[in-house]
Amino acid sequence: MNKYSKFIGLFNEFYNETDVKIDEKLSGYVNFKVGGPADILLIPENEEQVLKSINICKENNIPFYVIGNGSNILVRDGGFRGVVISLKKVNNITVKDDKIIAECGAMLKAVSDKAMENSLTGFEFACGIPGTIGGAVFMNAGAYDGEISHVIESADVINEDGKVVTLTKDELDFGYRSSLVMKKGYVVLSATFALKKGTVKTIKELIDDLTNKRESKQPLEYPSAGSTFKRPTGYFAGKLIQDAGLKGYSIGGAAVSEKHSGFVINKGNATAKDITDLIKYIQDEVKRQFGVDLHPEVRIIGEE
Repeated sequence: MNKYSKFIGLFNEFYNETDVKIDEKLSGYVNFKVGGPADILLIPENEEQVLKSINICKENNIPFYVIGNGSNILVRDGGFRGVVISLKKVNNITVKDDKIIAECGAMLKAVSDKAMENSLTGFEFACGIPGTIGGAVFMNAGAYDGEISHVIESADVINEDGKVVTLTKDELDFGYRSSLVMKKGYVVLSATFALKKGTVKTIKELIDDLTNKRESKQPLEYPSAGSTFKRPTGYFAGKLIQDAGLKGYSIGGAAVSEKHSGFVINKGNATAKDITDLIKYIQDEVKRQFGVDLHPEVRIIGEE
């Protein structure tokens, strides 16, 4: 029984009817393409709707979870009890001199492209990360020796009191795949990035090079959440998994990629339980063989 459906009227007051969904399967909103339903799914179109939705949830003790492109999330087969807020429509990107202001739902590739169009360099590293600005700030996303903390100037976030505050780069307290936003459970509304002037030709050449590297090394033809595990200190997760003899190992429809052992993929018919069981098996085997703890980079939410 969906005990949160009784709150639907609170959201219908300021949403288009098509942007409020009951018992919506989340498999269509995450890159793994698995997951059960959310009791209520909201798709806001602007920052004001995001803020109001979160405050309604807080005022009524409704559990909520915010997602962007769903590129780093695994939803369990039982789905999510409460409200899931998808930010994909809150995606405006503005350029002011050598700065870019991007809303939480803007895709990193779109921001990278906008920077290139305006001869701004520094954001090329993010051209192939399949996430949004909100998620990228949340986890200090990075690739190819670059990360969000290298280019961000500030971010507007919703804090624990439901207020919008601006945090500077230092206040965001970035670490490896972490930030104050993650530690405090804040929600990113937008971020400002300070870039440098470059030439479109040079920027495009770097983007093309990084894109080729990504396409040649990563199993982009299968649903996944990217790198499944954080990099353990002194090691590479993919090499540990490969050295453990797990390349290609599968449970149900989930498998360790033959192309890159750091990726758990959905071969097409996986359940979320297949994926979580495989993640646990990999962790156990790497720990048994090498004494190294692997911690998931993918965030796992919902009920079995």
